[in-house]
Amino acid sequence: MYELFFQKFNEKVGLSKEEEALIKQHLTPKKLRKKQYLLQEGDVCKYVAFVEKGALKAYVVAEAGTESIVQFALEGWIISDLYSFLTGEPATYNIDALEDTELVLISKAAHEKLLQILPKYETYIRIQITGAYIALQKRLTSIISLPLEERYRNFLALYPDIAQRVPQHMIASYMGLTPETLSRVRSRMSSRK
Repeated sequence: MYELFFQKFNEKVGLSKEEEALIKQHLTPKKLRKKQYLLQEGDVCKYVAFVEKGALKAYVVAEAGTESIVQFALEGWIISDLYSFLTGEPATYNIDALEDTELVLISKAAHEKLLQILPKYETYIRIQITGAYIALQKRLTSIISLPLEERYRNFLALYPDIAQRVPQHMIASYMGLTPETLSRVRSRMSSRK
């Protein structure tokens, strides 16, 4: 456990073995079975989760019961309801496992402690949050300005692993489309090949 976590961390910010050992003291491993929740709407998000193995989705449920997926997370990715985690207010997201999953959890208390005692952790978090904000801005710009086919092509180019591991109806949900609309987009694209 923790191998991929430290590999990804060291790609952004190099750590000494002592610093890795210090961080490891603040990490908690967790396994989820497929369809098991990490977080349910209304609960306070107590952890940021790093995916060592497996896949998760974060989503909101509308009054009609339909899911709108806001994020996927595969190996090497981080997932959380960051608003709830940082403010202590109830979560608006549900997060559950799409596959059997192994996670590395960082609690709020551990996060705050590491921010105080390890400047490299603070640098890593800043890089992660900046990257997430840039990805969110690109996604929003794509949704409001690109034709559906181009949005889907961009999705496939950016996230080929997700496209291989996640059912099409979930990809449609993530893109804000009905499964039927995504099916028509895919059909038009394949007929042009």
